[in-house]
This record gives sequence, C-alpha cells and structure tokens, in this order.
Amino acid sequence: MGKPTTLASTPVLALDGVGKSYNGISVLRGISFEIAPGEIHGLLGENGAGKSTLLKILGGAITADAGAVLFDGVPTRLSSPRDSIAHGVSLISQELALVPQRTVLENVFLGGWANAAGFATPAADRRRFDELCAEVGFDLDPHALVASLPLGKAQQVEILKALARGSRVLCLDEPTAALAEAETEQLLEVLRTLAARGTTIVIVSHFLEEVLGIADRITVLRDGAQIATEDASAHTSDSLVRLMVGREVAALSRTPAPLPDSAPVVLKAEGLTNDRILDVSLEVRRGEILGLAGLVGSGRSETLRALFGADRISAGRVSVSGVPVRRATIRRMIDRGLALVPESRKDEGLVLRRTTAENIALPSLGGRQIGGIVRQGAEASAVDRVVAMVDVRGSVRHVPVGALSGGNQQKALFGKWLVTPPEVFLIDEPTRGVDIGAKVNIHNLILDLAAAGTAVIVVSSELEEVMALSHRILVLRAGRVVAEFPSPADREDIMSAAFL
Repeated sequence: MGKPTTLASTPVLALDGVGKSYNGISVLRGISFEIAPGEIHGLLGENGAGKSTLLKILGGAITADAGAVLFDGVPTRLSSPRDSIAHGVSLISQELALVPQRTVLENVFLGGWANAAGFATPAADRRRFDELCAEVGFDLDPHALVASLPLGKAQQVEILKALARGSRVLCLDEPTAALAEAETEQLLEVLRTLAARGTTIVIVSHFLEEVLGIADRITVLRDGAQIATEDASAHTSDSLVRLMVGREVAALSRTPAPLPDSAPVVLKAEGLTNDRILDVSLEVRRGEILGLAGLVGSGRSETLRALFGADRISAGRVSVSGVPVRRATIRRMIDRGLALVPESRKDEGLVLRRTTAENIALPSLGGRQIGGIVRQGAEASAVDRVVAMVDVRGSVRHVPVGALSGGNQQKALFGKWLVTPPEVFLIDEPTRGVDIGAKVNIHNLILDLAAAGTAVIVVSSELEEVMALSHRILVLRAGRVVAEFPSPADREDIMSAAFL
C-alpha cells in the first residue's frame, strides 16, 4: 500500500479551483489539490466523474474555464499540449497518440530527434532508445511499425516517448487496461522506479487494488466534484467505492447459471490456423460461457476474430449449429447469428461521430427497411428497449457516442448487437476502461444473456473476470490452446499454463 506523503514546501503541481463546463453543463467544479515531487497520485471516480477531463487539462488538450494550474507555485495557462510538454508534463491517454505507419523508434523520438548541425543522427537515437528500454525493462523492436503492435506494446511506446522528452510529470489514463498480469506488474514497478527518481505520477485507473498498491495519495471525484484527497493508506477498496458512488455496490457478478447436460453445441471450431493462431479447436454450447485466458499476444483476440470472419484462416473450419460455414466473412457470420464486441471500441466497435441511437441501430438496420426506407418508429422503439436493457445512463439517444463516458460507450457497444439477440456472442475485454458500477451491469448482462440461451465466448486480460464469468476456461499460449479448466478453476493452474 502507498506510503503517507508529506508535501514539499513547493509542490511540483497544484490545482486551485479548476473548473470546466460544456454548453452550460459543469463537468468539473472547484478542484483543488497539490502533488509533491516524486509522488504517485491516484485519481479515482466513476465514468463521467471528470477524471479524464482533468487529465486533459493538465495535458493541455483542453483549457480550464475556471481556477488555475500551478507549476512550482507559479500559475500557468495551458493552452495546448505544447504548453504542457514545455512544463514537463506528458499525458498518456486511453487513445494513444502514435503514428501507426511509422516505426517504434520514430514514434519515441517524434519531433525530438537527435541532430548535429541540423542533420539527423539516427545512431544517437538508437543508443538513447536502447538505454530507455533497458531502464524500464521493455522489449520493443525499434524497427517494427506501430500499426503491427498489440495495444499493450503500443502503450509501452507512449511511455518511452514521454521518458525521451524528459517529462517530470507523467499523467496516465487507464495505463494497465490493455495489459495482462505480468505486463501490469512490470509497468507498476516502472512507475515506482520513476517516482523514486523524482518523477511525479498522476494515474487514473478503475483497478482499485492496483491504485492502493502504488499510490501515495488519492483524490476521488464524483459528478465533477472533489469528494476527498487523502493518503492511500487510509483506504480499502470498499471505502473507495463508497466515496466514488456514494453508496454500497453489490458483488461484481453472480455465479453463472448451471449448464444443462443436454445443452446443444452452437459453435464449433476445428483446427483454425492463420499467421496468428495454430490449430485452435473449441466448442461452446447453448447458454455456456467459455472463457479464453492467456497473456497479451497469446492468440485470444485473434481466435475471436477468426471465428467472426474478421481474420481469414488458412486451415480449419467453423460450424454453427452443426452446419459448416464456408469461406467465413463478417457478413456471413452475422447472418448465422454471431456478434463480436471487439477489443477496441473506438477503433473497431463504434462510429464515434454518429449518435448513440444510430450506433445501436446499425447492425439490424436491414430488418427495419421497406423499399430502402427505414421505419423510424420501429427503430426508435428498438433503440429505447436496448438502451434500457444495457442501462446507458442519461438522455443520450441523439448525442454522438464519442462524447459519452467510457462506461456508456461500452454499454452502447453491447447494445448494438442486442436489437436482435445473437446465437453466439464473442466478447473481447468486456469491461475495459469502465467504472465499477458499469462493470457490475455488464457482468450481469452477460450472465443474463447466457441464462436466456446465448452461447458466449469471453476474453479478458483480467483473469478474475474470466474466472468469475465462465463455465469453462481455455488457456492459449503462442497461438495454441494449451489447457482447459472447468469452473471453479485454480488461478495458479491457469497462470502456470499461460506462462509455462
């Protein structure tokens, strides 16, 4: 647990009455706290509490309407990311600010390449890159295109980029959401090392035990207001939840309903192979929740994409309700009753500029058209029913889905497939970047779908989530299925299979 913090006489960073409003609606009100050099400061709250907005103000992405941000006791106006970078602040958001078609090395030193008399000196950049990787323990290929990296590796590139700039304040928004357990522990150790050397860390995370294990102090926001700023050592996960939501929260999920022996196989895959997976075979029965566990890069997400027809296979076959699907494509798999919640809702799951209602209605649009004309009444009724089912909060039907909180976006992503409930639901990272209340809702939604007869395959980097939801668990390593465990499974057995 974090240590109690005594602030230096001059904090490296202070907020004094910071506020922000959009269209007359206040999203931050009177936020005031100080952060000492070398402190790790946790910023907690439900989705929509104002955490990401506050980080964006510190990173210069948006400008505060009220109050002041002070560096070394001096009020500073942060009008752009360049202003923040000039003051030694780096913001690592959930949406990574990388250039996908450039190499890892180029991204790390973007805009700050070594030069001599105006000429680039690549050898100097490479030496510095190797030094940074050795310092934090990252294993990155400097010549790999960022577009080819999984999310966890791409995040490591962002961290290296911040260190290359010499940042003294590092603001991280959900830094471990895309990481498996081993990568998470590695990152947290890196943050501890950086803090011990004097770097100030501000971290937003929904993993409360993680924050309690690393933070010196914690600030809790609720509905844009500051509820508390206190030593982490004074809190438990339960006490933080009460501060965040203002009430007790039930256990994260129920136990999955028992699966009848007579439940038929709905989806069967035999020997699926491509450049990311090798000879993957599995089956899932009606009403069953099958969990896929493994490290980042083990082939979990790639298996879901192959089943959905998003990635082509070079060998193997998929059958739905006993009928083989030839030359699987996304359209054919949707027609056969499959749905996919992808790993990244913003890159692959939602059309961010379109409204929440349009996103929810999109996959089932063809069923509400007559002569190419959409039946607006039927669509509105279907959307309202799904919005209530997935518990999207607020009057958001006509709001661009990109403007919603992470929790509401994730619920909308589920909702788009529930206008016509699928036979098989493939779910990749069901609760990434959502608050504890939304997590409860999503877990219960998955359990309700399975209880109603939907076959579910779920992937999560959070092993406890897979264990809580699943009837069975398959473990993947290096693109292969290496073990199978019935529920309840032993955590150490699963981790041993994933690593060894």
